[in-house]
Amino acid sequence: MSGVQLITVGEDEGDQRLDRWLRRMFPHVSQGRIEKMCRKGELRVEGGRVKASTRLEVGQTVRVPPLPEADHKPADVKPRISDADAKMIQSCVIYRDDHIVALNKPPGLPVQGGSGQTRHVDGLGEALRFGYDENPRLVHRLDKDTSGVLLLARTREAAKSLTAAFRHRNTRKIYWGLVAGVPTPYLGEIKAGLVKAGGHGTKGEGEKMIIVHPSEIADTPGAKRAHTLYATLYRVASRAAWVAMEPLTGRTHQLRAHMAGMGHPIIGDGKYGGSGQENLGDGWGAQLGGIISKKLHLHARRLAFEHPVTRKPVSITAPLPEHMKDSWDTLGWTEDLAADDPFETLQ
Repeated sequence: MSGVQLITVGEDEGDQRLDRWLRRMFPHVSQGRIEKMCRKGELRVEGGRVKASTRLEVGQTVRVPPLPEADHKPADVKPRISDADAKMIQSCVIYRDDHIVALNKPPGLPVQGGSGQTRHVDGLGEALRFGYDENPRLVHRLDKDTSGVLLLARTREAAKSLTAAFRHRNTRKIYWGLVAGVPTPYLGEIKAGLVKAGGHGTKGEGEKMIIVHPSEIADTPGAKRAHTLYATLYRVASRAAWVAMEPLTGRTHQLRAHMAGMGHPIIGDGKYGGSGQENLGDGWGAQLGGIISKKLHLHARRLAFEHPVTRKPVSITAPLPEHMKDSWDTLGWTEDLAADDPFETLQ
């Protein structure tokens, strides 16, 4: 067992999660032990209590409590990524250079672990090294059932730059969705705030976001401002519409909650639209019925950002997943019908 250690975050170690930083230094220490040390206040940064997800800054001092020696507690053996999983995640790559890699994340694949999830993008990172010594780093997130462009950084420097870009909203994300009913006006914005309502599970499973009127945000504990642009691209009578959405803020479930809040839930969204309801033409109900898939119809279509090294503009577009392609075929639409940027005149 080692003694208490005070370790300074090095010049090339800033802007990364505490748990990842610690496990690079002490690979035999499990994630569960790190989280336990945080809960008990044994692991501290600059003398203060922290979470495993706390991001470190260069020059900070980390207090590391006594740790078991590797000889006394063997490191957990990581299960090898199966050839099938490696092939699957590599087939998702739609852009790659020396600094970044972008995936067209399939629906149903979580970005990170949690709530019993053992197969996720972060855990498949070894298959995305492409000759590098370290796994690529996540710099933003997508919901488990949302498909589309997911960006990862291949170097620590690129991760720092891109994380800052997402945090300061210096990126543009355009989503496509199939919604119940037809939003009017066809082009508009939603500025309703969002507040988290706790779930019913032991670890908060089932939590969802609740709409808060803009005038009530300041008086609602935990409420945060949220801003979404939307454009109705095509429609099927009054039953459904192909909608482009651009989140100008980055709140949990923002697009799903905002569209449901205006009476046009995204098709397949049981959490916000009601899994057992069918849209009968009045703009409510998260299922269209018939042969339209019951999976969530929300896709991160396009991501535009400044390259972290070359500083040139980059725009990455992801094709629709199979279930949305099938729905588009059924409704008589093709991907090339929509402009790359339906919000260009609003910028």
